[in-house]
Parts: sequence; C-alpha cells; structure tokens
Amino acid sequence: MFVVHITSLGPDGMALFPFILVRHPNPGPTLLNHEKIHLRQQVELGIVIFYLWYIIEYAIRRLQYRQHYRAYRNISFEREAFANEQNMSYLKSRRWGSFWRYMKHTAD
Repeated sequence: MFVVHITSLGPDGMALFPFILVRHPNPGPTLLNHEKIHLRQQVELGIVIFYLWYIIEYAIRRLQYRQHYRAYRNISFEREAFANEQNMSYLKSRRWGSFWRYMKHTAD
C-alpha cells in the first residue's frame, strides 16, 4: 500500500490498488482503514471487475434512491467499508468476500 497525496482529488480518499489517494496530507486512521478495506475488495475481485461492479451498482442505487449520496452510501463495497472503518483490526479477521453480506440489505 502506498499513500499518495493529491490536493485536487475530489473525495477525501480513494483506493486504486496498490495506492490510496488522499486529498489532505495527513489522513486519519479511519480514512486509511476505510480505503484499506477497498484495497482488500479489489484484491479479491480484481481491479477491473471491482470498478465495473462499483459503477454498475452505483447506477442501480442511483435509480433506486435518486440521490447521489444515498446511492453512494448504499453500494455494497461502501457499506462494508463504512460499517467497519473504525475497527482497526477488522482486516485481520475479515473473511474473503465479506462485502457479499452487504448486498442483501440496503441502508438508508
């Protein structure tokens, strides 16, 4: 994992294996853990499949919720990352494919 600071980045952080791109020079542990969860998801699915799935699921959620932020927060990959971002030991015990559990139900 390599953390790269990009001032012009829109979101606070973004995972693009093997990099974590961050907008601010000193990202907090919660943001880094959130993005590390995405790196693990990308390793499991492969980068291309992960991003294709992410975009398709976003489009479905956007139709479902009609709002960008609600659609984004309900993508299965994001739901797993947000639910576990404060648990710094999550990745040590995380099972392969854990994001599947977050596909079953939608959060609001």
